[in-house]
Amino acid sequence: MAAYIIRRVFGAVLLLLVVSAVTFAIFFLVPRLGGQTADQLATQYVGKDANPDSIAAVKQNLGLDQPIAVQYWDYIKGLVVGADYKFGPEATHCGAPCFGYSFKSHVEVWPQLTERIPVSFSLAIGAAVIWVISGVTIGVVSALRKGRPVDRIAMFIALAGVSLPIFFTGQLLNALFVYEVPIWDSIEYVPFTQNPADWAWHLILPWVSLAFLFSALYARLTRAGMLETMGEDYIRTARAKGLKETTVVTKHGLRAALTPIVTIFGMDFGTLVGTAVLTETVFSLQGIGAYAVQSIKDNDLPIVMGVTLVAAFFIVFCNLVVDLVYAAIDPRVRYS
Repeated sequence: MAAYIIRRVFGAVLLLLVVSAVTFAIFFLVPRLGGQTADQLATQYVGKDANPDSIAAVKQNLGLDQPIAVQYWDYIKGLVVGADYKFGPEATHCGAPCFGYSFKSHVEVWPQLTERIPVSFSLAIGAAVIWVISGVTIGVVSALRKGRPVDRIAMFIALAGVSLPIFFTGQLLNALFVYEVPIWDSIEYVPFTQNPADWAWHLILPWVSLAFLFSALYARLTRAGMLETMGEDYIRTARAKGLKETTVVTKHGLRAALTPIVTIFGMDFGTLVGTAVLTETVFSLQGIGAYAVQSIKDNDLPIVMGVTLVAAFFIVFCNLVVDLVYAAIDPRVRYS
């Protein structure tokens, strides 16, 4: 088991290095291959208010006049041990992990990200609890009542959930319960450490809006898995032994059907932490996704790269956890 974990962790670190290299190449290598010079790149990153001093500062801080390999090494070194940036005659140290300084606000990117990560993580964890419990439960009930009214109603709701986009359901919930029937005065993020009850109360609508789509997907996936599993020979054997139907369904049927659920959950949750753009935008939550959209509009390169790597980290980390859960559920994975 220890060797399996070491292999997976090493693979995750290697994958993050590949993602960082690809991201760095998109912003620095590809423009060079297209014929842009260091001054042109610096001018593009400074934006509309470009002047010789700001262009020279960006070129020096990003090392645009250095070879690409040196630039990438300095970038990785900054993530590990920090980096020094010069703004005029004074040098400022950016602590690790250093994603650089924002072109627009001239503040470190990492502290700005740490302020927004709890918002996105809170949004993802609450929605995940709702969609997993509701989606799996509906899928199991629908499979056990195949062809009956309960099954048809559940699949109709699931089809609606898959079809309706998040920005529509979010706006609908916002209009109904904030403006028409003002159960909520406003939707805002309250830190969990400040007031857990207010934290949950103000995030209910974003959670429901986000969970509606994913619970529909999980319900359809669980139903398909349960229908296939409940027809297997070992299920008939378990029933022939006289086991209770609840035990047959939960211990033998559902456990086997959960294998694809674990896979897709790891990918969905990891992706959602860094890319819940629509939900954050609809409910005006200042998470990573909304931060990324604004940085793209502002052409703020350090923030865009920082958000990309943080989102990639969550995706890789969640997939690593999925691999470890697989090893715990199915010993055959550890020896393969």
